[in-house]
Amino acid sequence: MDTSWKHTTVLLTEAVEALLSNPDACYIDATFGRGGHSRLILSRLSPQGRLVAFDKDLDAVAEAATIGDPRFSIRHESFRRLADLPPASVAGVLLDLGVSSPQIDNPVRGFSFRFDAPLDMRMDTTRGESVAEWLATAPIQQITEVIRDYGEERFAGAIAKAIVARRQERGPVSTTAELAELVAGAVKTREPGQNPATRTFQAFRIFINAELEELQQALEASLHVLQPGGRLVVISFHSLEDRIVKQFIARHARETFDRRVPFAPPQAMKLKALGRIKPGAAEVAENPRARSAVMRVAERTGVMA
Repeated sequence: MDTSWKHTTVLLTEAVEALLSNPDACYIDATFGRGGHSRLILSRLSPQGRLVAFDKDLDAVAEAATIGDPRFSIRHESFRRLADLPPASVAGVLLDLGVSSPQIDNPVRGFSFRFDAPLDMRMDTTRGESVAEWLATAPIQQITEVIRDYGEERFAGAIAKAIVARRQERGPVSTTAELAELVAGAVKTREPGQNPATRTFQAFRIFINAELEELQQALEASLHVLQPGGRLVVISFHSLEDRIVKQFIARHARETFDRRVPFAPPQAMKLKALGRIKPGAAEVAENPRARSAVMRVAERTGVMA
C-alpha cells in the first residue's frame, strides 16, 4: 500500500464526542477508511472498551492491521453486515460516507478524472465488476438512469448516447480520461469551477458500489445492534446520502399509527434526533473536501420491537 496519499478525517472530534457515551462499551466504526475516527475512539475508551471496524477497501484493511490494540478488530466487509452482530450489543455506530482521499488521489483506483487510469471505481477490488466492465454491455436506458438518478445530471441522456456511440464505433470506454472526454463533449454547460465529468463520475461510483442501497441496509441494521441510549452518527457528503439519513431518522423519531386499527396505541419512536452539524469555517479552509459534509446524530430509544 502506498501511504503517500494522505487523508484528513472530516468532523473528527465532533463525531467521536457525539458517538461516545460509555468508555467501557463496544462501538462500531462502520467505515474505517484510514482510521482517523477509530484511533481517536480508541484513545478515549477504557481498557474494557471495544471497537469493531468495517471496510470493503483492502488498503483500508491493511492500514487497520497497523493498529496493535487488543481492543480493536477490523472486518473486510460492507457496513450492511452490521446486521450480523448480536442485537443491542453496541453503544454507538459511526458511518462516515465520504470516499477517502487515498482512493481519489491514487490513480490506479480509477475514481478520479484528474488522472488517466483504468476505469474501475470499486471500493472492494476483489468483488464485482468495474465501471469499465459494466459500461461495455449496459443498455443506454440503464446508463441514462444511473447518471440522472445518482449524479443528478440534467445531460444524462446525451452522455449515455455518447458512451454507447463510442462503444459501437471504437469499443467500450476503458479509462478515466476517455470517459471524462466523452462527458465534456456531451455536457453543454456547467457550474463555474466544476469539471463537466464530476456528476457522472459520482453517479458511476455510487452505482457500481451499491452505495445508497447499502446505506439503507446499514441504517436499518443500526436499529438492531444499538443498545437503548446508543448513538447513531452519520457523516454524508452529498444530497442523496443526506436525504436518506434525514428521512430514516425522521421516520423512526416519531410515533406511527396503524390506519387499519384506528384505536390501537401508536408505535413508539425508536430514535431521538439529536441534531445536525456542519464543519466550521476553519476546517473547510484547511480541508476543502469538508465543505459539503453534514453530520446527523440520533439516539436509540428503549423501544426494541
